[in-house]
Amino acid sequence: MPNKTRYFIPSIADVFFFLSFATLSLLAPGKLLLDCDTGYHVKIGEFILNTFSIPRYDIFSFITPSPRWIAFEWLSEVIMALVHQWGELTSIVIFFAFCISLTYYFLFKILKKDQINIVIVACITLLVIAASSIHWLARPHIFSMPLMLAWYRILDLYQYKDKNHLYFLPVLMFLWVNLHGAFMIGLMLLLIYIVGNLAKLFSSTSLERDAHKTKIKALLLILALSLLVSLVNPNGYRTILLPYELLSSKFIINHIGEFQSPNFHELDLLPFEILVFLTIFILSVSRKKLNVIEILLTLFFLNIALYSVRNIPLFAIVMAPILARQSQQLLNEHHNKFTKFLTIRDMNISGIDSSAKGCLWIVLPVIAVWAVAWLGIVDYHFDEKIKPVAAVEFLRKEPIQGNMYNEYEFGDYVIYGAYPQYKVFIDGRADMYGIERLKEYYRINSVKPDWQKILNKYNINFILYNTDTLFAKYLSEQKNWRLIYSDKVASIFVRNKPENAPIIRKYKHTTLFVPTNGEDDEF
Repeated sequence: MPNKTRYFIPSIADVFFFLSFATLSLLAPGKLLLDCDTGYHVKIGEFILNTFSIPRYDIFSFITPSPRWIAFEWLSEVIMALVHQWGELTSIVIFFAFCISLTYYFLFKILKKDQINIVIVACITLLVIAASSIHWLARPHIFSMPLMLAWYRILDLYQYKDKNHLYFLPVLMFLWVNLHGAFMIGLMLLLIYIVGNLAKLFSSTSLERDAHKTKIKALLLILALSLLVSLVNPNGYRTILLPYELLSSKFIINHIGEFQSPNFHELDLLPFEILVFLTIFILSVSRKKLNVIEILLTLFFLNIALYSVRNIPLFAIVMAPILARQSQQLLNEHHNKFTKFLTIRDMNISGIDSSAKGCLWIVLPVIAVWAVAWLGIVDYHFDEKIKPVAAVEFLRKEPIQGNMYNEYEFGDYVIYGAYPQYKVFIDGRADMYGIERLKEYYRINSVKPDWQKILNKYNINFILYNTDTLFAKYLSEQKNWRLIYSDKVASIFVRNKPENAPIIRKYKHTTLFVPTNGEDDEF
């Protein structure tokens, strides 16, 4: 095959990148904007860029005194704000689609380098992508995916191939600790490899012990350096303590959706379910036993994935090399028509795949999508069918004085769409607001006996809340609250008092939105 032609042939890794990137940036861009947290992350980044300072106290809530706030994702938020300047949410979608696609591009490359049958590599990569997609959102946690993949690969190369690139880990930690709270996963991975080598130290022969001692010393040194580097952030040791404080709060874990365990009744979790069953099956039939490190990796990451749905992508990435090695071992152990078929396919496909050169099929789709965005052919926003876009626009045009009570996720969109004109009662920063505020929030929503007292405590003058809720229906029947706006997503109520009389009279004929036939898709 002519050398020049090779640069025009896409590799299988290129195909995975192309399909993932095209799907997320063109075919299903709304998936990355399902969560309005994206909006407040952008606003935090804009604040940092405008003031050249990282906020240490809350700036988005009206609560005084302002609660202390650990902006532990500040670097991610600065990056998001810079990307947002290029093309607002459209550029955010394209950027995160690129980050996600590049992660699994490199995952395929890594698995292929380990001399695994290319059909097995392709199938495992596809399953990992499908399982991981449950938590693909345009938010800082996406940065943790490529960082963890790189961290994991460096440890594997040192452990199994005696290639020492450990000196990169403190550098990665410096980035990771300022990008996202999952940096603690990097430290946990180091601990697992240390424990694994300690186990081998006591079970190996005298000739092998020196090698394990050397690895333990090197890993301990890198762990110490990584811990020291993790303190190099605007909040010092508080950033290290925050993940533990957050995860130790049972109330937050039980009430915030993404922290809860997977609900296997949801179809989106089917790939994860298949991945778990595949893991159990392969490990049970393979004659090759897992080493201590692989056992600890499997147990730890399966545990955190079953504990919280947001950890499923981490489990999927960690299990990919383990499943690939075990699958290859099964292929080597058995000789039948199916294994012969896989071997022949590997020889044929690998020959073509290895002939592909360059990165044309990464650069070309990125340029094409950016061009489409620049021409205005695609223009992405939060979906007004499920987000309070119209209600917030109403608030911007009809300024209402006083403090606002709002639905939890609506607060994220208010920050994005109406800050600093309006400040929120609560938003996605549950770690900052704390348990007491969250309990007050849920007592109001549940119309507990003291719900009015809590609203009075915070001098709430108007309420922005989900229309299709019992709380909204209850408010619409109260004489001391008046409905001034309602659509399928959100409704706005103001206190029935003289100061609000003009806007109450202006919208006195407003009624609570009732879905027509076909609009309520719940059943």
